[in-house]
Amino acid sequence: MDFKEVMKRAKQIEGFQCRVCPQCNGKACKGEIPGVGGKGSGAGFIRNVDKLNEILLNMDTMYTPAQVDTSIELFGKRFAYPVFAAPIGGLIPCYGEKLTDYAYAKAIVEGCKQAGSIGFTGDGVKDEYFMDPVRAIEENGGWGIPTIKPWRKEEVLRRLEAAEKAGAAAVAMDIDAAGLAILAMAGKPVSPKPVEELREIIGSTRLPFLLKGIMTVKGALKALEAGAYGIVVSNHGGRVLDHTPATVEVLPEIVKAVKGKMKVLIDGGIRSGLDVLKVLALGADAVLIGRPYAVAAYGGGAEGVAAYTKKIGAELAEGMVMTGCNRLEDISQEIIFRG
Repeated sequence: MDFKEVMKRAKQIEGFQCRVCPQCNGKACKGEIPGVGGKGSGAGFIRNVDKLNEILLNMDTMYTPAQVDTSIELFGKRFAYPVFAAPIGGLIPCYGEKLTDYAYAKAIVEGCKQAGSIGFTGDGVKDEYFMDPVRAIEENGGWGIPTIKPWRKEEVLRRLEAAEKAGAAAVAMDIDAAGLAILAMAGKPVSPKPVEELREIIGSTRLPFLLKGIMTVKGALKALEAGAYGIVVSNHGGRVLDHTPATVEVLPEIVKAVKGKMKVLIDGGIRSGLDVLKVLALGADAVLIGRPYAVAAYGGGAEGVAAYTKKIGAELAEGMVMTGCNRLEDISQEIIFRG
């Protein structure tokens, strides 16, 4: 199964709320929440994609070739690619009736594992939106990363305990979900978190802890102060605040500020292996991809997820060959065209 077949199958799903556009750029679905679009005008989602498309690459094919190595070590594990599935929760309200959160997480976790990557799983207004995906992780030997929303501390700790029991590789909190409209409409008690509380939460677990939803140097330094293993530069796919900058626009200054003291991942509009190459050149350690993974899971289950992951990985490897990079460590800002 290739990704073209996956997309064809996804388009045929009755009631699927994603339009499966040729390029997932937020223009057809803007403002659709619940749904898959960006908030309000959709500008945050759209800008993520547009700004990545504006970045150009320098070719270099005069160098000593070697076997291209796209692998990376994170969370004490080795992965085939620096490409991971982003957390998505509350599948039925946003995508349609075909997959429950458990079925979706099972496809993501198993498909990523087959491809040598790892999937983040989601959380939401119902307990099962977190606990069912954690069950899928446990069934796969802990091969997954649960993501917790910024609930009250007691609820966060309960979810952390479940993640540890499942043997998860790491755990994340999408801290920017404090402004998620769907949760607000459901009356769920999410809120911003002070550094002191985050430090207590992070200190309570042995798992590597990532904070997702960082868009400023100030936020990155707060995450560092709280003791995070890493951050995900993310505007929640443009779903929590309209008119934000693109994640790739704020990435370089954040990387410069943290000076290698923690891992820096990024999501937001990454749609190809060349996009992965671009953000790695700007200092990211790895990437998360969201909506296209949903298309992969709905259109092809675990097999579709594996096929999509390998597609992105192959595109990354091809881009590395054409820009003079044998290993991820060779990728630098030198491959970015400065007009």
